[in-house]
Amino acid sequence: MATPADQRLLELMEKWLKSLERHAKYSSLDDDSYWNIQPWVEHQRPSRWIIDLAMQKTLALRAHVQERVKTGDAQYSDSLELMIFLANLVGSEHIERFIPMADADSERALARAAPHVPQQRPTDATTTSVAVTATATREMPKFVAAKRPPPAAGTAQVARTERRIVVPPKAAPKPIAKPPARAAVKSAAKPTKNPAAAPTDREAADAARAQVIADATRLVQWGRKWYELPELIARMADRPALPEVRRILKENKAAIDAKVGGG
Repeated sequence: MATPADQRLLELMEKWLKSLERHAKYSSLDDDSYWNIQPWVEHQRPSRWIIDLAMQKTLALRAHVQERVKTGDAQYSDSLELMIFLANLVGSEHIERFIPMADADSERALARAAPHVPQQRPTDATTTSVAVTATATREMPKFVAAKRPPPAAGTAQVARTERRIVVPPKAAPKPIAKPPARAAVKSAAKPTKNPAAAPTDREAADAARAQVIADATRLVQWGRKWYELPELIARMADRPALPEVRRILKENKAAIDAKVGGG
């Protein structure tokens, strides 16, 4: 007979399967439609193979629970609930790559292109008020023209003065800058080396490699498959990118196997 814990787990997995079915349907949508079809929490959009893998694992877990219920194991579902509680409480880290719950009740209808609505032509009163407002706001202040002085009398002396060509003064020659000394040029050409930069980068790379090896050893001891390790480790906080994680795992596979065997 199924215990209350068995019933809760079976209902939860049924809810997961329905959500994953909707995610499989959403995988064919474009990005704009996907982010508008549900009130999603912040996450990274799951790819189709992740959705299929999650559905496969959920079906396998449901089969295990049903088999335990038939054999009369009353502690199996309680242990799973304790494991879920502890994983969320002390084992999980802040990650964005998860599959959020897709509920049928919260699904939104994708908005289609809005029909073209012809604009209403303004009436004469509206046109008049708009014209008055535009005129009032755009009216420029009137400037009083200054009176010009009377023209000079056209005498011969004035005409000769106006025809005289004014030669502008010559600009002073610019001083020629002396070329810098050869020793100064050589010292400026040589880049200043930062002795602390290289060891810092090397130490960071060593720390990242040690962290990835420790994560891989722990996950393998927990029963994870080797092909699952790069994705799981790259999703953790403060871990290298996925290509870098794959490279570290490939180069240190023998060391990880030795640690797993020794543990």
